[in-house]
Amino acid sequence: MSEHSANPSTATAASGRPRAVKAVIPAAGLATRFLPATKAVPKELLPVVDRPVLQYIVEEAAQAGIDDVLLITGRGKTSMVDHFDRRPDLEERLEKKPELLAAVRRSEELAAIYTVRQPEQLGLGHAVGYAESHVGDAPFAVLLGDEFVKQSEPLLPAMLELQARTGGVVLAFFEVDPAETKRYGIASVEPAEAELTDIGEIVKVTGMVEKPKPEDAPSNLAVLGRYVLPSRIFDAIRRTEPGSGGEIQLTDAMELLRKEGVPVHAIVYRGTRYDTGMPLGYLQTVVQIAAEREDLGSEFRKWLAEFVNSDAAGGSGT
Repeated sequence: MSEHSANPSTATAASGRPRAVKAVIPAAGLATRFLPATKAVPKELLPVVDRPVLQYIVEEAAQAGIDDVLLITGRGKTSMVDHFDRRPDLEERLEKKPELLAAVRRSEELAAIYTVRQPEQLGLGHAVGYAESHVGDAPFAVLLGDEFVKQSEPLLPAMLELQARTGGVVLAFFEVDPAETKRYGIASVEPAEAELTDIGEIVKVTGMVEKPKPEDAPSNLAVLGRYVLPSRIFDAIRRTEPGSGGEIQLTDAMELLRKEGVPVHAIVYRGTRYDTGMPLGYLQTVVQIAAEREDLGSEFRKWLAEFVNSDAAGGSGT
């Protein structure tokens, strides 16, 4: 595991522009919503059945061809790196359990994991700024550490293709109930250029508003925690003043680039998104994935149906 690697991307798209092959995962937060569990265990390592949230995210990146991942970490977060490190002692103990051995080795082989420390948590934009020396002049993906998408319904490959074609900022949106807009960053959009529509459901972003009231929201398209950004974002972050919450917001830096003429597009994602950022969403994710597992799903769904229909579910068990 290394602190930095500044080699630029060499992957090139049909457009002639470089394609992002590195991902940045900001993961320095305190996760206060999950205290006291996260006092000693990073939120990103909370298990979803038998894999931590962070592994699902790194798997999402690897599935899209990204094999270089930078974790923006903070105090008490070194165990995130340990999860992806080799454990020869454990592997030796598992030699007679090939399925478990393969599962352990899989986490070690997904990607090269690098880290950089964010000493103070001063906003998402501030965190992403710490990736500059690692990604260099190449475009890169940012994957927030508390949400991921269903592996059979990938999002990132289309985002990488879109960014390679436009050279600008690429976001992902999902539709929310209009009454819920106050919980999300919401975008105003217009139809995308015709030559981009073969990639998927693409829109051109004309502005973003953070957590608007339903009556003020320009749409019901909320920002999903995936971004593919040009390296110009680092200069924009340096020029971005503290915004919402007194923090340096990535949204503000992207909006600065948009106003300066950098194209901003988004893919409207219709697949399955898992949000583990709050306890309810985390529990829902665990239940959804457990119910779909080939090895556990049948028995778990049967038990879950019995539980929901029993007195125990209403808190009045004997």
